[in-house]
Amino acid sequence: MERAVVDGLTLEYDVSGTGESIVLIHGSFIADTFRPLVVETALTRRYRLLTYHRRGYAGSSQSERPLSIPEQAADCFALLRHLGIGRLHVVGHSFGGAVALQMALDAPATIRSLALLEPALMVGATGESYRESLALAIRHFRETEPGLVVNEFLEARWPGYRAPLEEVLPGAFEQAVSDAWTTFEIELPGLLEWTFGEAEARRIPQPVLSVLGGDSDALWARFGETHRWLLSSLPNAESYVLPGTTHFLQMQNPRDMAEALTAFYTRHTSTR
Repeated sequence: MERAVVDGLTLEYDVSGTGESIVLIHGSFIADTFRPLVVETALTRRYRLLTYHRRGYAGSSQSERPLSIPEQAADCFALLRHLGIGRLHVVGHSFGGAVALQMALDAPATIRSLALLEPALMVGATGESYRESLALAIRHFRETEPGLVVNEFLEARWPGYRAPLEEVLPGAFEQAVSDAWTTFEIELPGLLEWTFGEAEARRIPQPVLSVLGGDSDALWARFGETHRWLLSSLPNAESYVLPGTTHFLQMQNPRDMAEALTAFYTRHTSTR
């Protein structure tokens, strides 16, 4: 990956394809979850795709303190300025979905559209239990072998993940263990402090594609509830369910995910 020094930070990034710009913001644990997606020709032949490692992941700069969601969004904006990218589409997975939503709040004129892949939101009836599970996970991380905690998290979100993950991203589990301190000590505290509810959702007029894994609702009710909440709370949201996938859906079925994104962007060409 290339490296950019922005606002005193080093951020690893990669650019592929040509056309309108899309930034893809990864979630917790696995920094390269979009790698299988950004090689799909449905996207690369029409769009310029930017992926990057958020602070604390792989070779990007570490942080000595927890980062807020607005600070995570500011990092992305700094990289975009460095690369000379103006208005663009944003795709956010899990924790990255929270960052994407914050970007739309902070600089609405810059964001053409959002695609939210099971974003990490504490909403609805399951919101408080999700919050409690994250706080418990931080305590568990401080008391347990990092590899065990990472395995628990990934298994709960992608049952039987280990073999398919190794096939699509060799070495990803080991990297996730290496980056676990960032996940639990830097970003989850910031997520717990973040507030995003209906008032904030109503401030986002851009087209939004809310993506749910076809098997995610049965796996954990929070995923389905968050998806339905987004559809009812955002002014211009539409749904896509990716069959046969759970939380790491863009790695489980990148081809159909790429085609769904392309179709979404095509439908909203006249409104961007």
